[in-house]
Formats: sequence, C-alpha cells, structure tokens
Amino acid sequence: MTHALPDISGLCPPRFDAVKDAFARNFTDAPEGLNEQGARFSVVIEGETVLDLWAGLADPRAQTPFTDRTLVPVFSTGKAVMALLIASAVQRGKLAYAERIADLWPAFAAHGKGEVTVAQLLSHQAGLPGFDTTVDPALWFDPRAVLDRLAAQAPMWPPGAASGYHPVTVGYLANEIHRLADGRTMGEALRQDFAVPFDLDLWIGLPETEHDRVAILRKPSAAPDLGPIDAIKTAAFLDRGSAPGGRGSAEWRSIEIPSANLHGTAPALARIMGLIAGAGRLDGRAILSPAVVEEATRERVFGPDKVLPFVMSWGAGFTRNRGLDIFGPNPDAVGHCGWGGSCAFADPAARLSAAYVMTRQSPHLIGDPRAQRLIDALYAAL
Repeated sequence: MTHALPDISGLCPPRFDAVKDAFARNFTDAPEGLNEQGARFSVVIEGETVLDLWAGLADPRAQTPFTDRTLVPVFSTGKAVMALLIASAVQRGKLAYAERIADLWPAFAAHGKGEVTVAQLLSHQAGLPGFDTTVDPALWFDPRAVLDRLAAQAPMWPPGAASGYHPVTVGYLANEIHRLADGRTMGEALRQDFAVPFDLDLWIGLPETEHDRVAILRKPSAAPDLGPIDAIKTAAFLDRGSAPGGRGSAEWRSIEIPSANLHGTAPALARIMGLIAGAGRLDGRAILSPAVVEEATRERVFGPDKVLPFVMSWGAGFTRNRGLDIFGPNPDAVGHCGWGGSCAFADPAARLSAAYVMTRQSPHLIGDPRAQRLIDALYAAL
C-alpha cells in the first residue's frame, strides 16, 4: 500500500534529491503511512551540515507535527555518545582505556572481575549483559542498587574471552566509571562540555521542562530475532527485569541511562559524531587527539557475539562497520543503532557523519531497512 507524498521540511541541495526521494518512500511505503510516524535524517560533511530532512508527526494522537525542535528517544544509539564521553575523559587524562575498573571501584573486582579494563567493558566483554537472577524492573530506577548488584555478580563468561552485547548494564557501569574518574555524571558532562558550548540538542537525563518536545513512539509490531535463546540472551533482553519498567515515562526520561535513554535530534547526533569523522575536531575546535580517536574506534574484539545474532566488531563503545556494512562502504566507519531503527555513525574516510531518528519502531536489531535506504542513497550521491 502506498500513500500520498509527505510534506518534507529542511535542507536538501539538488545533489541529494535521491536521498529526499528515499526519505519520502520511508513514509509512502509504510503500512500506516504518514499519519502514524515522524522521522529525521541529517548529514554532516567536513564539519558542515549538508542535509537535514524531517517530516510527519511527533504525536499522532494529538496530530502534533514533527519539527526541528522535536526530541526523539534513540535508545542504544546513545551508546555512541556514551563512547565519545569516555573518549573525552581519556583525552583529559581522567581515564585510560587500559585502566582496570577495579582500580577505580574496588568492589567491582568480585568473582574474578579484577582485571576487566575500561575498553573491555565498553566492547561488551565484561560478562555482565544483565542480571543473573530475575529482578523487579523498578530496580533500574535505583542506580546505586543496580551498580552494587552488578559489582557483586559473577561474569556470565570469562571476561575478555568474547563479546556479549550489554544492552542496558553498560550504561550504568560506564556512567559510574566516568563519575569516579571525572567527578561528574555523563549527563552533566554532556551538557557542560558539548551540548551547551556547541549548541547540541542532546540529553542524558531529560529535565521535565523539555518533556513536551518528546515524540511519541510506536512500538515494533514483532520482537527482534535473537537466534537460539540461552541464559545469556535471556539476561540481556528477555527476563522480566532486563530493562527498566514499572515507573512512568516522565521518570524514565529524567533518569540518566547513557546506554538507553538519550534524547536528541538527528542534526545534534550527526554533529557530535563529526568528532570521529573529523579526526577529533568539532566546529573547528580540536577536542580529541587523533591518537584518542584511534583508541576509541579501533577493533577491540571480533567474532560471534553471545547476545546479538551477528559476528560483531566492537570498538571502545562503538559498533564497527566491518562485516556488517550498515554504515556505508568503509569497514572502519563506526556508530551505533538503537531499538526500533535509529542510528548514528561516522565515516572518517569520507569525513562524513549522519544520524537517523524516527517514531515508528521496527523489529530490526541493527541495519533497519529505512536507514539503509537513506545511507545507500547518500553514498550514491557523493
């Protein structure tokens, strides 16, 4: 079923007309059409925003239009920002990727986790993809309780032996490491170091004053395909307490979960990912050294993931493009995808970064076809 062409707003030079056409098809080819979704796609090349498209509705029930001020929860796409915040702490000498977490946080050493490094945690090798026993999902709203439980937990496989995607836990753990090393939470550092000075509409922990800008999401029509299910995948995704729940959306938006509840806009995500595409520079300012960019993005582990049904190449918090080919043709491009279809990535070879956000979620774990359609059209236009 096809629908009438949506009213698309934003910036689109003629060279990107095919991208705009692809963006329109994401609406016209949808079963529910324009009236049930909103989306935005933004591209930065060599530090300049060259493409920024948005259309649809932020809230279908109220018929609220999707605008340039609409905030979208991007779930795990926020892990790319989380990785950049750790890189910033490394740049400032607060952290090192080879540093043992237990040296900052002695309680973490329990049950053989004393040698786990910051880089191993960020590349999902720590063996803590979820809780090893069922918990009340309201526990996630008590970060100290979450951290104490994870610190005391035995790893679900030998740390460093393989990756196993940590959907939510990695954000709590990385935020605690950042707080111990830097003195600020990731939400505070994001606002003070990036959002305010660079005018980036990105939030980890969204103040209630901003909640009326948040788009309403339509959940996927089916569950994602995780492949054969075992105890590790159950802990990560399928247990009753695998994800936060039991509280209202306002409380979920307000708490800091760097792995899962970043709220932002596509242009802000594309611009901050320009730190990787631009060799550590943002708006002409050197923020990360090339050496730190290389440390953050280089491959830390490669192989079958114990949680995701893919062969994964992980950097220090980034999904690497090697073998997936979801972030264009460059195997060294890095980024992250989020639940339902959002993504943000950087391609240093093309000096390009981009982000896609949307309100109609799909079951795809990575490489949502709507994002792929846009990325393919983008590279064809370069």
